[in-house]
Amino acid sequence: MIADPIRDFRDAGVDVIEREAIAIDEQRWDDWLALFTPDCEYWMPSWKADGTPTNDPRTELSHIYYASRAGLEDRIVRIRSGRSPASNPMPRTLHLVGQIRFIEPPAAARMRLRSSWATQVYFPRTRETHAFFGTSQHELVRRDDAWLIAKKKVTLLNDYIPTMLDIYCV
Repeated sequence: MIADPIRDFRDAGVDVIEREAIAIDEQRWDDWLALFTPDCEYWMPSWKADGTPTNDPRTELSHIYYASRAGLEDRIVRIRSGRSPASNPMPRTLHLVGQIRFIEPPAAARMRLRSSWATQVYFPRTRETHAFFGTSQHELVRRDDAWLIAKKKVTLLNDYIPTMLDIYCV
């Protein structure tokens, strides 16, 4: 069989994105955090106007922004502790990801992918289910024989957000 390096990159990228979704759905927070580099950036821009997202998380409004894994870790501490009213009781989620494609040709230690996603979220307190959907861009880097998320940009396409929005909703 002839080796296909592009397919190998794609398979590795799909694996990381799918493992991320499954770890969130199963609330395996340590596994989820382990997918990110310590210096990662996690960003969900808001919209300036219809069809125009914000461009800079440091100077413009964002739905979610963490400049490193430490911010994600802090969020998980609050979720686990029960000190997050929005996450108590913890909503149940189902993430569906697809249309995973390269944004640019992959390199030996770096690749950028885009994907489409939809998440169903059930809120036990209110007995409501909400759907969130959008696209994501993942920048993956190779560290110690593993692919990790160095940057994740989530573009939420819902025009109306009927309830609180958290990392597990997207």
